[in-house]
Amino acid sequence: SFYRRMALFGRRSRSKLMLFIFGVCVVGYVIFSRNSEVEAPIKRGISTHEYRDKDDEALKRPVYDKPPLDLNALGEMGRAVKLDLNDEEQRKQEESIKKHQINTYLSDRISLHRRLPERWNPLCRDLKYDYRNLPSTSVVIAFYNEAWSTLLRTVHSVLETSPDVLLREIILVDDYSDQEHLKQPLEDYISKLQKVRLIRARKREGLVRARLLGASIATGHVLTFLDCHCECHEGWLEPLLHRIKEEETAVVCPVIDVIDWNTFQYLGNSGEPQIGGFDWRLVFTWHPIPEYEQKRRRSQTDVIRSPTMAGGLFAVSKNYFQYLGTYDTGMEVWGGENLEFSFRIWQCGGSLEIHPCSHVGHVFPKKAPYSRSKALANSVRAAEVWMDGYKELYYHRNPHARLEAFGDVTSRRKLRQQLGCKDFKWYLENVYPDLNVPEDQPGMFGMLKNKGMQNHCFDYNPPEEHKVVGHRVILYPCHGMGQNQFFEYSSQNEIRYNTREPSGCVTVDSGTDYLTVQLCSKPRQPVPEEHKFVLKEDGTLYHVVTNKCVEAVQKSNSGGPAPVLRPCSDSIYQKWFFMERT
Repeated sequence: SFYRRMALFGRRSRSKLMLFIFGVCVVGYVIFSRNSEVEAPIKRGISTHEYRDKDDEALKRPVYDKPPLDLNALGEMGRAVKLDLNDEEQRKQEESIKKHQINTYLSDRISLHRRLPERWNPLCRDLKYDYRNLPSTSVVIAFYNEAWSTLLRTVHSVLETSPDVLLREIILVDDYSDQEHLKQPLEDYISKLQKVRLIRARKREGLVRARLLGASIATGHVLTFLDCHCECHEGWLEPLLHRIKEEETAVVCPVIDVIDWNTFQYLGNSGEPQIGGFDWRLVFTWHPIPEYEQKRRRSQTDVIRSPTMAGGLFAVSKNYFQYLGTYDTGMEVWGGENLEFSFRIWQCGGSLEIHPCSHVGHVFPKKAPYSRSKALANSVRAAEVWMDGYKELYYHRNPHARLEAFGDVTSRRKLRQQLGCKDFKWYLENVYPDLNVPEDQPGMFGMLKNKGMQNHCFDYNPPEEHKVVGHRVILYPCHGMGQNQFFEYSSQNEIRYNTREPSGCVTVDSGTDYLTVQLCSKPRQPVPEEHKFVLKEDGTLYHVVTNKCVEAVQKSNSGGPAPVLRPCSDSIYQKWFFMERT
């Protein structure tokens, strides 16, 4: 029995021993495994986060790397260039400017691969992107008789700043150019570049239809449209694609930085960008970001909603672009298509945005290098389809637009109906509440004529296109064309010069009896007393603050006729009336 007990004990002990050894092994394995997980990267000096960062860095690589930096090269880092030229070289430079409205003589001497200075908000550098899950893009660049260096600098700039994994292709669309350098030499050059395709229109199509040719063969999920004289800032593409991944109905524009047409200086600004608007001539305008939009944004890297786009540079989901009806193919050459598309985006349920972390430089030519004679018809098409009764405000300020042949818009009106788009009143109230909307009450707008000085009207010609204030109001023979002779009398007793935006209001030129124009108060804000003129039934224009009346005088201190403030009398030269047109 003793032996049996010992045998039983031995069996039990062996079992316990085996269990003990097994337990020690398991604990040892766990401890070893944990130590391995902690220690292995320390041995290699790389954390798992660093692995991911290295992976992202690899995915961020562009199609081509830029050549080594040469700080002494002309225009490098976006510096201005002024060449020291002899007479013959100066003549060639002037010829190039006359031909392209850009100093292409200088452009040809600047590297196609130059680097730009950093011009974004420093917070943009900290943004992280999931490169594997961002949509791919096709970059569409339409051109007509573009200079060699400005076109190819655009192409190289895209290739050298766009992550290879995101750029599906660049599609160059030749809109029936007749310059020799854009024929075989261009084909030979781009045949050596990856991801660049060239298609040619068989007749002159204009920007709208040329871009649509490119879009029709694009294979990327997102269409990115650029002009043919651009340079892309580091990191320009990712913010656009990331926002469209977040919200497919967002049409997103980069911040457009100016490249000087004469010196090729890159004038980018890392401060807050401006947003797009328009005036009642249907001309695109730039404006500071309004306070209500600043409050809506949580961060300086958040997108900025914009009532309109400049038109040359934007990204849009290919599917959404098609859903929205692409471009209006009835539009010719360029001009007006940007406002039409802006109205359509907002009124039909999308949003138009500017991304502060996407910067693209753009050479704004000295003036349009070819005719914009079709731009008026394009604007009329936009007004007829999208602006409802507000189109009358446009026609009042552009009487000649009523006579413009604008083609058939039946299909575009049908598109608006099919998409269930909102009206223009909704757009003005919800998208562009800062825009002064004229009242245009019958008999209270048009030319402001004097009864005593026959056929002479209020005339105001601002010193600059985008600076409404600070010039004298004069009297000039009435021409009936609107524009600088168009004024409106408001229900708040203002004489408004509101063809342009922001609206100007007639007031007294400080320290004189002459009239000038200052900015009107914003919608829903009180009107300054010095802006108030009472238009009486007998035609007297009474200025409340000075207790004087407006009189037409033949000779002002500037030489010609002008309206001035004088003590009120029954003089026929103090009688005024509005006439819509001659």
